Amino acid sequence: MTLKAGTILEGTIINITNFGAFVDVDGKTGLVHISEVADTFVKDIKDYLKEQDKVKVKVLSVDEGGKISLSIKQASVPQKTSKPIDIDWTKSPKPKQNGYGNDNGYSNRNSNSNSNSSNNNGGNGIGVEFEDRLSKFLKDSEERFQDLKRHQEAKGHGGYKKGSY
Repeated sequence: MTLKAGTILEGTIINITNFGAFVDVDGKTGLVHISEVADTFVKDIKDYLKEQDKVKVKVLSVDEGGKISLSIKQASVPQKTSKPIDIDWTKSPKPKQNGYGNDNGYSNRNSNSNSNSSNNNGGNGIGVEFEDRLSKFLKDSEERFQDLKRHQEAKGHGGYKKGSY
């Protein structure tokens, strides 16, 4: 069988080094680099693999010299077949319970309140609290920037003055 990039096969680990593992696949030897063993950082490959382990590998490449590059982590990743999730960003989030919700055994303070009401002005779907916080942050940032700018100008741009040497 000829090995092609993208093929997923089962192989047997025949040797482990500090940079990867050599795997026998259909009578041919390929290398799984240490970076292709797991989705997390692998400091010691022997924590993940042992010789004679059966592993599922994905063929990454086969060069002209016959070197076979393999991956264990890519062989175990499920293929994406589902559609992306559509999120309706125009809907308002439910308001916080503030200790009066049914989750703590007490009834709502105002039993006639609509559970879908929120603190939004006009129900435009954008959280007023967030916008207020963002606006305050921008204002504070601008003030700090102006203070820093004035401070630097008062220092004379780092203390360097033309002709002072």
